[in-house]
Amino acid sequence: MKYILIDCDPGHDDALAILTAYAHPEELRILGVTTIGGNQTLEKVTENARRILQFLHADIPLASGQAGPLVKSLHTAEDAHGESGMDGPVFEKEDYPLVSDNAVVFLKEQIMACPEKVTIVAIGPLTNIALLMRVYPETKEKIDCISIMGGGIGHGNSTELAEFNIYVDPEAAHIVFHAGVPIVMAGLDVTEKALITVREIESLKEKGRVSRMAGELLGFYNESGRQYGFTDSPIHDLCAVAYLLQPDLFQGEYQAVDVITEEGCARGLTFADKRLMCDKVKNVLVLEEVDRDRFAAMLIEALERLDESIS
Repeated sequence: MKYILIDCDPGHDDALAILTAYAHPEELRILGVTTIGGNQTLEKVTENARRILQFLHADIPLASGQAGPLVKSLHTAEDAHGESGMDGPVFEKEDYPLVSDNAVVFLKEQIMACPEKVTIVAIGPLTNIALLMRVYPETKEKIDCISIMGGGIGHGNSTELAEFNIYVDPEAAHIVFHAGVPIVMAGLDVTEKALITVREIESLKEKGRVSRMAGELLGFYNESGRQYGFTDSPIHDLCAVAYLLQPDLFQGEYQAVDVITEEGCARGLTFADKRLMCDKVKNVLVLEEVDRDRFAAMLIEALERLDESIS
C-alpha cells in the first residue's frame, strides 16, 4: 500500500490520473487532493477537481493551493483544455466541500500525520510542492518520493525546449529538483508515447457511467490534440500514477537533472548532464519508454472497475 497525495490542475489527463488512482484502493490510499493554478485558473481547476470527486461520490479531502507561480504571472493551457480547463462532459453543479484553501499547510499536516512515508503525485506546476519544501523542510524525511509529470530531456511543448508544467513555474521546479527528495520524472520523453488510440476512446462510449464520462473527456482532448500534431492522445499525467501501480510498464535511468530559470529561449528547460565524467548527483529517475498497450489497458481496466462500483 502506498499513501499518496495528488497535487493537480485538472485538466483532462489530471482527471484520468485521479480516476485511475481511485480505482486501486488496495494499492493506493489517497490522503488528499490539492489544486494549483496551471491548465486553467485556480478557481477553474478547483471546480474541476470538485466535479471529478463528486462524480465518484468520493470521500477524499480537497484543498486549493497557490493561484500562480512564485515569480511570474500564470500562463494557462486553454488551447489544450478549453475554457473550463476540462471541456467535454457536462457535470451536475458541484457542491463537493473544500477542507482548506491553504494546500501547503494541508500537505504538511497530511504528511506528518501519516504513519507511513507518503508519495506525492505532482501533475501540475510545482508551486505548492516547492513551498512545502521551503516552509516545512521537516516533511522531506516523511516523503517516499515525488512522482512528477513534467519536463522533457529531449524537447518541450510550451516552447521548443520547455514542457508546460515546468515552464509555468521553473523557479518552483528548481527548488523541488534540488530538495534532496527522491524524484521520478515522467516527462515528454515518455508521456508522448503513452497514447490511447481513437478506437480505444470510442470503445469507452459504449460502457458504463465512468467510462462514458472518460470517453467524453478524451473525445474533446483528442480533437484538441490534433492542433499539436497528435492523432492519438498522450495521457501525460496518468504516467505519474501508472508508475506507482506498475513500474515495470516503464524503462528509465537515473540522471542528473536541473532546470533553467533564467530569461530567454531556454527558460523552463529540464536538462540532464550526460557527460561520462559527470560528478553531479543523479537525482532523478527519468522515465524514457512505456509499454503502450499495457498502459492503455491499465486505464481502460481502471474505468471498468469504477463502472462496476459507482452507480
